[in-house]
Amino acid sequence: MTADVRLRRGRGSLGFSFFVQGVTFALLVTRIPAIQDRYGISDGLLPAFLAAVPILAGVSSVATEHLVKRVGAATVLRWAQPLVLLALLGVGAGTQMWHAALALGAFGLSVGALDASMNMLGVSLQRAYGRSIMLGFHAAYSLGGIVGASAAWAGAHWHLSLFSSYLPAVVVLLPLAFHGSRFYVDQQEGEDRAAAEKGLGAGGFRLLLPLCMVMACAYIGDSTVSNWSAKYLQDVLGSSEQLATVPYNVYMVTTLIGRAVGDLGVRRFGAVAVVRIGTVVAAGGFAVVAAAPGAWTGMLGFTLLGIGLCVIVPQTFAAAGRLFPGASDTAIARLNIFNYVGFLIGSPLVGGIGDAWSYRGAMLVPMALVLVTLLHARSFGAEGARYGVGHERRSGDRAVDVGRGGNEV
Repeated sequence: MTADVRLRRGRGSLGFSFFVQGVTFALLVTRIPAIQDRYGISDGLLPAFLAAVPILAGVSSVATEHLVKRVGAATVLRWAQPLVLLALLGVGAGTQMWHAALALGAFGLSVGALDASMNMLGVSLQRAYGRSIMLGFHAAYSLGGIVGASAAWAGAHWHLSLFSSYLPAVVVLLPLAFHGSRFYVDQQEGEDRAAAEKGLGAGGFRLLLPLCMVMACAYIGDSTVSNWSAKYLQDVLGSSEQLATVPYNVYMVTTLIGRAVGDLGVRRFGAVAVVRIGTVVAAGGFAVVAAAPGAWTGMLGFTLLGIGLCVIVPQTFAAAGRLFPGASDTAIARLNIFNYVGFLIGSPLVGGIGDAWSYRGAMLVPMALVLVTLLHARSFGAEGARYGVGHERRSGDRAVDVGRGGNEV
């Protein structure tokens, strides 16, 4: 097998892994009311159940940093993805509250390892390709989210049990994902891991911290849309119950489109410019939502949010790989923790401000936090960066270093 074929297969199999995770996560979060009803979880206890998942995922992400030094990111992902799917099935199969707690705990622990290892392999493949491909992987995740949310809608519409809704997805996706895992490509598996064993080095986390802040702020914005868009449209902008379900779907579709074409923008204009534009568009989306006189203007704001936010997270992972080319797995594992930090903070932050003041005013808070990205935009590029593949080299500031640069910010 030639190197080009091996890389193409590795890219395709990893893209499918991102897709499967998008389906799986959407099937879980869109059926939370059904999960609550099935297990008799009270409104007061539900936040504790939901918070446990990202907390355990963060712990698992830290553990993954050390595990990949021994077995490699490809091996971790190969076994973490089936565990996530089986944990999802466990959520649908239980009958008592402790069953739900056990299944959600297993989901959180396995999904932390899965998220970290998936993005480690994505950065590794991007380094091998010598050009931006990370947005494409996250586009596959967005597509999976749309498919999973649609499947969840169908299950709810036909009044299927959780187990009956989850079983077809697990039966179809688990063997396909496991088969595809044979083709994962981890460049560091064939390289000297001595640099990775040293971690980020002295002062390394200080260099990574701006990207950690960007990651957390981006997920605060994302969780605001996923948790509050329907309530905002219905309670604040006076939409119907049916129309209130549309903004999140529109957000996911625009996220998919933005990520599908985003790599072309990064190759043409550079990561710094794309992240800056995305940040401004996302902040503008929050401003439109906050000032919207009616539901359709609010829909426009959520559309802008999808276009703007979609580029930030993939490029943050890619920037961490560039910043620490010899220890990218460690950097991504630590950066991945702030994914869950943002998810944990976002929903209660907006909800608390909305209850205490107003939901229009609350939308200005994630807007301000997203704008923090502009302060750290230079962390997404390096001086004199170049493409790694000869026929794709560019000159000047428009080039994008995908893994061979130094630690400049």
